[in-house]
Amino acid sequence: QVQLVESGGGLVQPGGSLRLSCAASGIIFSFYKMGWYRQAPGKQRELVATVTSSGVTNYADSVKGRFTISRDNPKTTVILQMNSLKPEDTAVYYCNANRRITNNDFWGQGTQVTVSS
Repeated sequence: QVQLVESGGGLVQPGGSLRLSCAASGIIFSFYKMGWYRQAPGKQRELVATVTSSGVTNYADSVKGRFTISRDNPKTTVILQMNSLKPEDTAVYYCNANRRITNNDFWGQGTQVTVSS
């Protein structure tokens, strides 16, 4: 059974930092592209950042220079370090595991991030 379990969300003031973690199980982690997506109220889910199995990263323009995605294959974990947070970063953040060649796509349950003073 595949599980992606996010943690690290919460309430933070503008300009603050949070570190999201996603622990994966039930998949061959190193085969998967891992990513973070977010969905704000009334909006569609959007890409935040991805990291391929070989470590190539991609970021949404809105988070470039502020967020960093990384993966630890032995620990089957993907991290999203979020700095200089803004109110518009408020959303539910979801972890994703994708392997296009086998058409596998898995999602976590999401973790709430709220940026407010």
